[in-house]
Parts: sequence; structure tokens; C-alpha cells
Amino acid sequence: MNFLKTIFSILHTAWVLLIFTTFMLALLPLIVFPFLLGEKFGWIGYKGLWIWAWIFSKLTGIRFKLINQHFIERGRSYIFVSNHTSFLDGPGVRLMIPGEFRPLAKKELGKIPVLGWIVRSACIIVDRGDHNSRKKSLAKLVEVLNRGISPLIFAEGTQNRTKEILQPFKDGAFRIAVDTQTTILPMVVVGASKLLYPGTMRITSPGTVKVIAGNPIDVSTFGNDIAALKNHTFQVMLDLIKKNS
Repeated sequence: MNFLKTIFSILHTAWVLLIFTTFMLALLPLIVFPFLLGEKFGWIGYKGLWIWAWIFSKLTGIRFKLINQHFIERGRSYIFVSNHTSFLDGPGVRLMIPGEFRPLAKKELGKIPVLGWIVRSACIIVDRGDHNSRKKSLAKLVEVLNRGISPLIFAEGTQNRTKEILQPFKDGAFRIAVDTQTTILPMVVVGASKLLYPGTMRITSPGTVKVIAGNPIDVSTFGNDIAALKNHTFQVMLDLIKKNS
């Protein structure tokens, strides 16, 4: 039985990678080319990413259940704060957030064939080991926010490969929120790491990944207390994960 499960897992993983790559290549011009024309055409690229994520979900047996999507008001800017558990977070988050946004992505993702072209076009790149890079990326996030586009920040800074439900949060998202007085929209991904464990490329089985939005957090009630805002958001997201696990 274990042997059959292993064979099925290998075949399913190959199929998922085939779908991932084939449709990413097919949609690459729609995703990347608009960004070459200028930032104002970025929404077209994000529409291409939504189409890719939708196809990925339909053809791989990996379903994304979007919960409380109505908390996200179209046309309003937020700072989206999410956990990060697996490469499967990407398509789920794209399906969850309507319209255009800008994720903060580590520079290593920009080196992955094909995917790297999209990351460099659609994301704000940061070298986590370089103080100046971190500073510039935060400034870029503020610039994006001033144009009415919501940033997306994985508050743990990297994929969670520990046994803890959440790793400690970095300050960046909350510093920007306080400085710009922008509402935080907490969001959690549940179940992705069970299907694709962080650090591996083996899909264990088809299944469902939940993407859950929390109630928007009014930053003004925290004044300039970045630590209090960070701790509150952490607890909100922790509760969301526990409730939906």
C-alpha cells in the first residue's frame, strides 16, 4: 500500500509540475509584457496570474477554498499580511486577492527558471541579508502604496519550516502600516504544507488549501506602537489558523 501511495505521489507531482510550467510558459507574455510597458499596465499582468492560478487549481486536483473574501473591499488599499507555508501559497493568495497587488519576494526566487521572470516583474525584490536592500524594498512598498496598490508581506520573512504554527513576525509590514496609517488585512493559508511540505518538491496527494481573510485591523487604534500592532496581528492570525485547521 505504501509503495502504491509513493508511486501515485510521484506521478501526481510530475503532473502538477507539468501543469505549473506549461501554463506559466503559455501565459508568460500576458503576465510579463505589460510590466515592460510600465507600472500602469501591471493590472493586466495580474489578470494573467489569476488565470494561471485558476487553471492550476482546476487541473491539478489542488483546490483553493477562499474564506471571508468579502472582507477585502475592491478599490481599497490594504497592507496584506500573510503566513508562508509552501509554494502552494502563491496561487491561493492570487485567487484570494481581487485585482492588483505587490508581494515582497526574496531575491532567490528571481533565479528560478521561468518563475523568476514573473517574480522580477510582478514583485518587489529584497535581499534579506542586505540592510540597504531591505531599506530600499520598504521604501518601494510605500511608493506602491501611494499609487493605490496594496503590498503583500509574508510577516514571518520566509517559509515556516518549524513545528511552530507561526514564526515570530518581522517589523517591516507594521512599521509601514503605522507610518502610512494603512489598514492591515490579515490573511492565513492553511493546509498547503500538508500537500507540499516546505523545502521539498513532492506533492503528497490532491487536496484542499484554505485561504482565510481576517477582519481588517484599524492601525490608528495602536498609535505609534509597532510592537503592539505586530503582536495583535500575530494573535489574530494564530487564532484564524487554529480555527480553520
